[in-house]
Amino acid sequence: MPSFKDFKLPDLGEGLTEGEILKWLVQPGDTVTLNQPIVEVETAKAAVEIPSPYAGVVTELHHAEGETVDVGSPIITFDTDPSGSAPAEVAAPPQSRVAAAADMVPQIPSEPGLVGGPAPKANTEEKIEVLVGSGPKSGKLTRRPRKSAEVPAAAVTSAPISDVQPARVSAAAVGARAANLAAVSTTGELHVLAKPPVRKLARDLGVDLTVVQPTGPNGTITRADVEEAVNGSALATRSVGTAVGIGAEERIPIKGVRKQMAGAMVASAFSAPHVTIFTTLDITPTMEMVDRLRTMSDFEDVRVSPLLVVAKALLLAVKRNPLVNSTWDDAAQEIVVKHYVNLGIAAATPRGLIVPNIKNAEALSLPELGLALNELTDTARAGRTSPADMQHGTITITNVGVFGVDNGTPIINPGESAILCFGAVRDMPWVHNGELAVRKVTQLSLSFDHRIVDGQLGSQVIADVAALLADPARFLAWS
Repeated sequence: MPSFKDFKLPDLGEGLTEGEILKWLVQPGDTVTLNQPIVEVETAKAAVEIPSPYAGVVTELHHAEGETVDVGSPIITFDTDPSGSAPAEVAAPPQSRVAAAADMVPQIPSEPGLVGGPAPKANTEEKIEVLVGSGPKSGKLTRRPRKSAEVPAAAVTSAPISDVQPARVSAAAVGARAANLAAVSTTGELHVLAKPPVRKLARDLGVDLTVVQPTGPNGTITRADVEEAVNGSALATRSVGTAVGIGAEERIPIKGVRKQMAGAMVASAFSAPHVTIFTTLDITPTMEMVDRLRTMSDFEDVRVSPLLVVAKALLLAVKRNPLVNSTWDDAAQEIVVKHYVNLGIAAATPRGLIVPNIKNAEALSLPELGLALNELTDTARAGRTSPADMQHGTITITNVGVFGVDNGTPIINPGESAILCFGAVRDMPWVHNGELAVRKVTQLSLSFDHRIVDGQLGSQVIADVAALLADPARFLAWS
């Protein structure tokens, strides 16, 4: 007989409480195998694909794309024995499964007062309030008298929105209200009707739903409306006053990776006393070294970049100055010096800033470090970084030079004591061997936690990195 199994959203990291459904990889009726990816979920750490814990047929998706789900809540139901024969009395699936198969339209209930059910008895003293998809509540309830079943269109379009009651409104009234929404709005906000997947599509395509002409039932914006709006053929003429123009504002939900990043940066900025120091240097020898490495067979599978040499220089500077690779343990009133380096690389992704790290980077050779760096950046850009790859970092590099920026004052990644900023490499006039010449010049900055790293130690660390980049022969002398 059919065997229905619910799968609950697991904890995808250390103490995560919720996740957002980004994309369903299966649909009701699909046959899945064990460990087949079924859904892509974004947490406060990263976006991950969740494999199926069962083999069978998908019978129900409990949440739409774009919804945020608590850890431990069911997200999908499987029939793990689809070929089995059910007894007559249980041959039909539960109403909730029928609802999913019928485009989430619930079965007609038998209780009075439900949408689609028998009309409630007249002149009753008790009114039973029910929720769609659930049974009636017990107990006696009091409520205001019902308003008339129909609200004239004129009443909807002439009264302030705050005075419009959620009574049944005719289709004509809904259309009139949508057409005149700008004229009656007193809050300056436009409210649109659209399902979560449609809202997500609009965000992905950069479409402002407030200027899309709805064609769905009761003024609902459909997927087709959003797609037509991309071509400019379905834009409405709605606006609010003269201070706000079409497309003048966009609201981005603060959630997932962006929310976690923002909280971490605020916590770091206001808990650790930041100090930032700077240096400008000629790295022409490093750029020549990068060109030579690209021709070597040991690096044929590696995308060699100046960042690789900067990373190796920082690892060597940490070896010479181990206190910079520490954590402040306020509870124990101790400084924890770490004799391993989990090297973090700050990466900008469409979902926000993340800092994955290369575990035990100090033990890797230069080709191995290059391969690890390539894999880390490719995974981050694809949005596939796992939560484990972003935990337990010890020191970080942020490369703002790829954006053409010369320098910055980066915020320390929480739990670490320093972050190195690598700026753009530019052709600039420089005094070389007593003569003015055009050289490859860059800037470095180092932000550090002044509770652990004082000015002398911070200066020594950035000076060591600069010395290695200015004269790569020092790698041999200091290794």
